[in-house]
Parts: sequence; structure tokens; C-alpha cells
Amino acid sequence: MDEIETRLAHRLASLRSERGWSLDELAQKSAVSRASLSRIEKGEVSPTASVLGKLCVAFGVTLSRLMQMVEDDFGPLVMRADQEVWTDPDTGYRRRLVSPTSKQLSGEVIEVVIGPDQRIEYDGSPRDGLEHHLVMLEGALAMQIDGQTHKLGAGDCLRYLLRGGNVFQTPSDQGAKYHLFIID
Repeated sequence: MDEIETRLAHRLASLRSERGWSLDELAQKSAVSRASLSRIEKGEVSPTASVLGKLCVAFGVTLSRLMQMVEDDFGPLVMRADQEVWTDPDTGYRRRLVSPTSKQLSGEVIEVVIGPDQRIEYDGSPRDGLEHHLVMLEGALAMQIDGQTHKLGAGDCLRYLLRGGNVFQTPSDQGAKYHLFIID
């Protein structure tokens, strides 16, 4: 397990501890099994994007905010070589934190790469009405929000306030690469 995954495991354990929740309570709030939570907190396994999404909803933080919590402080210039990259061990979904959150800034920029024929589903939003701007760079993506599906291609922009779950789906013949701007 690499350093970022080890710090993530420790941060997830401390978030649960700070709230005074047992593993059983977090399992109930997140719909992630107690056994999986224990293995994640011990650093035995790396959580998938779906599991991290469920945990973020339970803790009331965005995925980027969670990742920022495990990162060191940063200056105004974030060099590409210094941008944290996380890859979902199940789907290969890759997330690069281009512009991390900070205490002084309310926005962040994430670059996401999803392979062909992938479906990534999040059950809820960490905060109701979280502002998103998704800008497609390459490929194709069907994005389902509030029961409505939006089909995006290169150059398209989808702006929305996240109030519940959402689904990212790539077609069988191509993946997607996009920038996601989140205003917290």
C-alpha cells in the first residue's frame, strides 16, 4: 500500500473516531460492511470509488475534501508531478487532484479518466446542493443526475447542483476524460 492510501486509511479511522461512531454505526450510516470498513481502516485493502463515495456521504464531506485531509499543505502553484493521483482498484477509474481544496479556497478541480464500458454510481451527495461543473475533454459519457440522463462529448459542459446520487456511464467502445470543478 502506498503512502497516500496509508494516510487515507488513517484519516478514515480518525473521522469515525472523531464522531464517536463504532464500526457498526458507520456500516449502518454508509451501507458498507463492518468487515470492509475494518480492513480499509487497517490499510489491508484500498477502498473503491463507490465505497469512498458512500463514506463521504456518511461523513458529510466531498471526496476531494477527504483527499485534501490526507495531503500535506501546498503552495499556490501545484505542479503536475505533485498532484495526487488515486486509482480505483476495481474499475481503473483514475482521479487526479489538479487543484486541491484548502482552507482559503472554496473550489477544487479534479481530472477524471474512466475506461470504456464502466458504470460508477454514487448513492448520495456529501452536501445537498453541492455545485459541480463537468467539462468533457475526451471521449463520451452519460451522466445521470436527479433521474435525468445527459450525454456528453468532448467540449461539452454539464453544470448542476448535486442533491442526491448520480451515475457516470461510459459506452462500450470508448472511455471519458473530464475536468470536474466543485464549488464547496
